[in-house]
Amino acid sequence: MTTEPKALVRRDPEEIWTAGNLDAIDELFADDFVLHDPSTDGESRGRDDYREYVETYRAAFPDVEYEVESIVAEGGVVALRYTAGGTHEGEFMGIAPTGERVSVSGMEQYRVEDGRIVEMWTSYDALGLFQQLGVVPPLEELGDGASPEA
Repeated sequence: MTTEPKALVRRDPEEIWTAGNLDAIDELFADDFVLHDPSTDGESRGRDDYREYVETYRAAFPDVEYEVESIVAEGGVVALRYTAGGTHEGEFMGIAPTGERVSVSGMEQYRVEDGRIVEMWTSYDALGLFQQLGVVPPLEELGDGASPEA
């Protein structure tokens, strides 16, 4: 297993998310891993929670593919910017499958200790995703936000 932080982190989007190799979670992530994701109810803790998190997204978007746009590291902190795309073929956050092909951008920051990922902060364009799924209208349809004159 590689312990170089950038190479280690790159395996998450490429092997786990794109290739669907969930067994790599046990190799890459610490037992007490913590995921911070503002789109979830709380922090996910441990490998099993992360596996369930990935399975949920992959069930909704089974053909998901991540493209790492940039990756930088300083010490044990690695920042990654990506674009992910997939077809909405399963339920996602209560949204029935639409068959829509979507693409979202996002950023993640990982903390690596002793050759394992111990913590991750993630943020992606959830608004853009919901617009592509037809749940939220495009901004053009929302207007300029001005109140009508009386």
